[in-house]
Amino acid sequence: MKKTAFIFPGQGSQYVGMAREFFDTYEESRDVFFRASKAAGFSVEDICFDGAEKINETAYTQPVLLTASCAILAAVRSEGIRADLTAGLSLGEYCALTAAGALSLEDAVRIVCQRGRYMEDAVPAGFGGMTAIISRKPLPIESICAETEGVVTVANYNCPGQQVISGEKQAVDRAAKKLLEAGALRAVPLNVSGPFHSPLLKEAGQKLKALLDSAKLQEPEIPFVSNVTASGASDPQEIRTLLGQQVCSPVRWQQSMEYMIREGADRFIEIGPGRTLSNFAKKIDRSVSVFHVETPADLRQLLEQDHE
Repeated sequence: MKKTAFIFPGQGSQYVGMAREFFDTYEESRDVFFRASKAAGFSVEDICFDGAEKINETAYTQPVLLTASCAILAAVRSEGIRADLTAGLSLGEYCALTAAGALSLEDAVRIVCQRGRYMEDAVPAGFGGMTAIISRKPLPIESICAETEGVVTVANYNCPGQQVISGEKQAVDRAAKKLLEAGALRAVPLNVSGPFHSPLLKEAGQKLKALLDSAKLQEPEIPFVSNVTASGASDPQEIRTLLGQQVCSPVRWQQSMEYMIREGADRFIEIGPGRTLSNFAKKIDRSVSVFHVETPADLRQLLEQDHE
């Protein structure tokens, strides 16, 4: 039997005004924003719709992006669209867990507020960095990182031909140079505030795990796929452990998508700002159907296709 998967983007997809049309159109979406603002202790909608000076600060980005994606999810669900399994890239995992009924919106918002602070505080500004490696052929990316002086590891396995490396800035630059010499087409430094998904964030992961231990987390109502293992996780304590590990471990997105496809998923609906995951999906497996819901017009188009 064919299945539908909801997938949620991570940090970097945010922009001022995201989910505004859903806020204006759907009562269910407005309710998500109001609940999130109460949980966060600040006006999420103000930053989301008018906060150009704050929306890219990690401590604000994470709860605001989570809220925007969950507000769109609420509208999607209000139209009767359901998923058989779910996953999210990095921060998007918290949206996925909310979609799966494992984590309440309020708890998700409170956790990611702290998650953003822990990640920002883990490494001094300017010390770490991340670079996307673009290639047409497989590269020995893990071995090159291991041979490079300093801390640098693979942070993201996004799709064929695109991985991200992360760690100490100088080590990342050295590894990027070696990868270009090995045949990479491009090495693109990312505009991020820290070396996410690298061992440098181990302390942040430990703090996050301690916070998660006190959060109410239930067994997912639909299968949830972890970034860390690229497989399903259902035990609440295991999920807590994986979420703590995730901030300092590689995001195995390509492998997660391949796992969901093996589990029968043939339709992926990206819920949230941007088309990053949709683009990855087309490079991972062209045979699957990919839809993207960022505006009410996107949702109408999806509904029309469902009714054909």
